[in-house]
Amino acid sequence: MDEWAAFGTIAARSPVIATPAMGAAQRRFANAALVLESALDPPALLAACKRTEREFGRRPGQRWGDRVLDCDIIAWSGGGWRSNALTIPHPAFAQRRFVLDPACMIAPDWRTPPHGLTLVHHQARLTRPRPLPR
Repeated sequence: MDEWAAFGTIAARSPVIATPAMGAAQRRFANAALVLESALDPPALLAACKRTEREFGRRPGQRWGDRVLDCDIIAWSGGGWRSNALTIPHPAFAQRRFVLDPACMIAPDWRTPPHGLTLVHHQARLTRPRPLPR
């Protein structure tokens, strides 16, 4: 994660956790989260993330396939952001344990727009047992 230092200061980072693949990928993934303090605005940070992915060998191709590195901007201290290339918060973060589990380890009380739920609330909604339909 030292590569991120070029983008700002790492304020917190989670342990790396192994998770099962989603979609067409054929292997397990290593996932982690970090809190980055950066002067970059979301489009500049996205460009830096994409450049780093390419430097690690990622090439455009199959969505959901095996890849060396995948960097996502899940949340931003400025609230929401929307452009053709980027939506913050990440549209699917609340349905992904591989995002929520490491994020909750370092920023459990982070509130997400537009409803203001914390990451722990999102994690509880995703993981709590639900009664079977009758």
